[in-house]
Amino acid sequence: MSSLLAPRLEVHKQLVNQGAEADLNHALDLLAEVKAGRQNAMLRLYRPEPTVAFGQRDTRLPGFAAAEQVSRNNGFVPAVRRAGGRAAAYHRGTLIVDHIQPQDDAIVGAKARFGFFGDLFAQALQSLGLEAGVGEIPGEYCPGEYSVYGRNAVASIKLVGTAQRVVSGAWLFSSVIVVENSAPIRQVLMDSYAALGLDWDPSTAGAAEDLLPGLTVEDVESAILAAYTQHTRLSGT
Repeated sequence: MSSLLAPRLEVHKQLVNQGAEADLNHALDLLAEVKAGRQNAMLRLYRPEPTVAFGQRDTRLPGFAAAEQVSRNNGFVPAVRRAGGRAAAYHRGTLIVDHIQPQDDAIVGAKARFGFFGDLFAQALQSLGLEAGVGEIPGEYCPGEYSVYGRNAVASIKLVGTAQRVVSGAWLFSSVIVVENSAPIRQVLMDSYAALGLDWDPSTAGAAEDLLPGLTVEDVESAILAAYTQHTRLSGT
């Protein structure tokens, strides 16, 4: 069992979406519930509505309003998240995993969590037959030291982006895994990053099924839960 994780996690699979922004903000509501002791340590898994989740820094750029509009033009709802860096896009072909648990001094271990979860998701993808690793790809969108990438002989693709929110008494670690239908995500990122005036390499945007045709969100969800069972006990699966 990992000392970073609660000894038991309740698994909540959200089957009905409340809307792009409401689903994004619901993670913060759950964080407050866990902090207050009204909810046990938990995993929330869901397939989101088409969303471009902008970072706080994005909102201060001159092109932010234009970036919001081009997101809408592509059929994605623009929203601003409180955790994480630059804009990331997702839709029903992605899986979001929100890990929320109480901790007296939640700032302790904050950096270690990025490494731990990066390895966990990489191992889950490897179990499915993907060549996956942890680290920033040059030119990737929403760059991060602990991004999880997949690769083949010709390409390296960002597959998992992670972000963390720490409050007094609890923490939220949110991960977005892009599994299916990468073309709309790549297009909306190209348009929104152009509006923001940010440089990146569109070839780094893709989905797991681009590297392993036929892979589904359900496959990835099962692999992630299996990886978790190597470190903690799960209930409600």
